[in-house]
Amino acid sequence: MDNVQSLETKYPQVKDLKNETPIFWKNPDYGQDADLPFTKQDILDAVDLWKRFAPYIEEAFPETASMHGIIESPLIRLDKMKQAWDGEHETPLAGSLYLKADSELPISGSIKSRGGIYEVLKFAEHVAMTEGNLKLTDNHAILGTPEYKHLFAQYGVMVASTGNLALSVGIAASTFGFKTTVYMSRDAKEWKKAKLRANGVNVVELDTDFSSVIPQAREAAAKDPKIHFIDDEGSSDLFIGYAVAGVRLQQQFQIQGIKVDRDHPVIVYLPAGVGGSPSGVTFGLKMMMGPYIHAIFCEPTHVPSVTLGMMTKLNNKISVFDIGLDGKTAADGLAVGRPSRIAGKIMRTLLFGSVTFDDPTIYKYVAQLMDTENITVEPSAAAGFTAIERAITEVPAFNTANATHIVWATGGSMMPESERKVDHDKGEALL
Repeated sequence: MDNVQSLETKYPQVKDLKNETPIFWKNPDYGQDADLPFTKQDILDAVDLWKRFAPYIEEAFPETASMHGIIESPLIRLDKMKQAWDGEHETPLAGSLYLKADSELPISGSIKSRGGIYEVLKFAEHVAMTEGNLKLTDNHAILGTPEYKHLFAQYGVMVASTGNLALSVGIAASTFGFKTTVYMSRDAKEWKKAKLRANGVNVVELDTDFSSVIPQAREAAAKDPKIHFIDDEGSSDLFIGYAVAGVRLQQQFQIQGIKVDRDHPVIVYLPAGVGGSPSGVTFGLKMMMGPYIHAIFCEPTHVPSVTLGMMTKLNNKISVFDIGLDGKTAADGLAVGRPSRIAGKIMRTLLFGSVTFDDPTIYKYVAQLMDTENITVEPSAAAGFTAIERAITEVPAFNTANATHIVWATGGSMMPESERKVDHDKGEALL
């Protein structure tokens, strides 16, 4: 790897990252042709798998009954929040503002319900078809029977996480009956660990950062051929699970009359930690809706791992610690020092750009969203709001009356009331 000084010469914004200065980085390779490792068909195959499992999910998780076992979140128009936003920014937002509330996804209350649960479903189907009698055409609700629970109990699922991926994988895998182990970094919230233990998950706590936890979990899983390791730094199944969001959002656009074309740009703001979930979602959006939907990633100034990796084109070969950052942030889901192995490579031509933010701003938006729309999100899930001002001032074409701005809220509905109050009070103090 080049030394930091030569990186700063080659990519001047590395110096801003090193100095923890909030930046807007526009991806110079955006929109170019690329040879991608996944296709639209991969996304449609994943949609079919979700459909096959809908009867099982509806029975195993009664909270999904109203959606008949489909795990999806609402797209909410934020007129009051937009009014509050306009009131405190020099440049008002000309277009409309929406929240894609993955904070309300059933089962684990976060975006990780998409990729994490999808990979568990895929593994369960594989075991049931190879070691049991399941056929693709069977009603997958039979996977909840004692016979299959007994089969699944002979297998294990393991994952490393700062929190939300642990919840989605842990709750889903333990419900099937898999022996489930979660390795967690020091950023993980106590309430998330408690919820996992209450679901019978073995939680292994390590006093280190997330990038150091993953290799330890990977090594532990490799010792047993019956353990499936869900790799947040490079799993194809996780990635495609997230990409299904592109199909679902396209359907919501049709229902709500939201257009995507040259005259109606859509800008989507996605918090990025290791980068897997926002990259999967972005891939899905681009495959399903084309060139006029633009994704912007949002990262803390102390942990801009995906921005650093993509800016320098080193991707997972560089970590924020290499440029002297401490990797500490209140946004626990974004506290990842080294980006995913696949995110940067696939995003090279698909990501419009990224924005970095100071931690206090996210608390302000947490409080504002609660005060104006009565919606609770966790601090990392409010990150998208931090990017709007930079996006519309740096790219005037994004600030037209026909533009649609979507903040992707990645988690929050399962937070205990005490945590919500603490976050809200911190934000109120800043407003």
